[in-house]
Amino acid sequence: MVYLHIPFCKSFCTYCTFYSELFSLESVSRYEAAVKAEIRARQQEIRDTLSTPTLYIGGGTPSVLPPMVLRHLVEAVNDVTGGEYQEFTIEVNPDDVTAEFATFLKELGVTRVSMGIQSFDAQTLVWMHRRHTAEGARRAFACLREAGFENISVDLIFGLGSRHGDTRSEPGMTINADIDALLSLPGGPPEHISAYQLSIEEGSALYEQVRQGRYAECSDEEAERQYLMVCTRLREAGYEHYEISNFARDARAVHNSAYWSGEPYVGLGPAAHSYDGQRRSWNPADTEAYIRYWQGDPAEAPGSEILTPEQRAMERVMLSLRTSDGIPETELRRLCGDARIDALLARSHLEKSRKNANLRIPEQYGFISDAIISDLV
Repeated sequence: MVYLHIPFCKSFCTYCTFYSELFSLESVSRYEAAVKAEIRARQQEIRDTLSTPTLYIGGGTPSVLPPMVLRHLVEAVNDVTGGEYQEFTIEVNPDDVTAEFATFLKELGVTRVSMGIQSFDAQTLVWMHRRHTAEGARRAFACLREAGFENISVDLIFGLGSRHGDTRSEPGMTINADIDALLSLPGGPPEHISAYQLSIEEGSALYEQVRQGRYAECSDEEAERQYLMVCTRLREAGYEHYEISNFARDARAVHNSAYWSGEPYVGLGPAAHSYDGQRRSWNPADTEAYIRYWQGDPAEAPGSEILTPEQRAMERVMLSLRTSDGIPETELRRLCGDARIDALLARSHLEKSRKNANLRIPEQYGFISDAIISDLV
């Protein structure tokens, strides 16, 4: 499985701390050459991960790239992988999606589109510094449907706090309306929904708003109420809640599910991470540094670490318990000990799956999953 990071955006969202930089044609040209050089140098690593044959293009905003550049990058990856994928996903911004672009993606071989809508509320979209409107998101979704896409994922954000200029008084109004809007998108609801709680990360514009007193974080109680509302509404709409933040209608994300299973992957591009089952490595989170390295400057080398058996075991626990499948009870007891497992079972923070001999975190405690997992690791 291959991940390709596109580090370019036309603007920066209020909450975002993912590595990205403003789009420029000059930077894109040099970036393209560097990625091609990395692909050539890492051919065997890429082939070694194809037991799960997926390609995921994320960012940043991949849809800001000129189509020809995007085609060249996909062709370079395909030259190594053979271009036959169980799933080929690309992230897009609604503002970039036209009928022509949607058709181009289909012809490129994309099978799954992940679109960052985040909200349908006009005030919220402006505050988030999103480039699209609610109507623009609906038009973009319709373009994808008309181009023949039958596997579309949409991102949604809940847990917004209070901010200067917000005229609404009832918490949770926006997320409920957002779900109504998602379920009534043209061409039928999305096959997959990722719902994330708004987090405040140092380095984001939102962090500065908090520091300056212009934004008050949503309380844990209200965020949990909204989380459970999302779970209930989507379950009633026929979605399977298969991972803490992810809901699917017979269309689990193959690529991301492989991450949670601990499978090897190769990450290409600035800030991208790779894992071969024992060694984790990462490219510099700086496009210029990344380009210099692939132009032959050894001073900008990627970082890496070898995980100990204990670290790999704990990652196995953490990732598995994020999913509804959970982890075999015998394995969890071997890794974490009977006393801790029994204590969590007594508090109903773990439950036995009805499908198999696994233990998992019940949906009603998904909001505090980090705390539950920390009790084990």
